[in-house]
Amino acid sequence: MHREGGCACGAIRFSIDAPLLGAGACHCTDCQKLAGGGPNYVALAPKGTVEVTQGEPKLYHRPGESGEDVTRAFCGNCGTPLWSVPASAPFLTIKVGAFDDYSDLAPQMHVYVSSAPSWHSLPADLPTFAKMPPPDVAPARRSGVG
Repeated sequence: MHREGGCACGAIRFSIDAPLLGAGACHCTDCQKLAGGGPNYVALAPKGTVEVTQGEPKLYHRPGESGEDVTRAFCGNCGTPLWSVPASAPFLTIKVGAFDDYSDLAPQMHVYVSSAPSWHSLPADLPTFAKMPPPDVAPARRSGVG
C-alpha cells in the first residue's frame, strides 16, 4: 500500500510502500509533549520502509523507558513531528497527522495510559495498557491495523 505525507510547511515529504502494522494512541509523557498535551496518534510501519522524498528531517535522540535511544524525526522549519524510531523495535511510529490521508487510521488501542491525565478520553471499547502491550501480542493486534 502506498502512502505519502509530510510536514505542515511542505519542506519534508515522505512515502511508504508497505502495509502498516497498526495504529494506536500513546499517552506517555514524551508523546504528550510532542502532541501539545493530548495523546500522540501513531501508525506502525516496518523499519526501512519510509523513504524521504524531499528535504531532510532533523533528528532528536532521547532514551526511552527501556533505556535505549528513541530517535524522533521532525521538520527543522515548522517543527512538525514526523516519526519515531525505537532502537530495538522492528517498526517505527509515524505520526498519523503527518500522512496526507489518515482517515482509515483510527486508533485500535491506547498505551501508556498510566501517564494519562484524568482528562484524556479513553474509549471503553478499545484495549488500554498501563505501559506497552505484552510482547506476545502481535504488532498488528497490538495496534489494530493490518
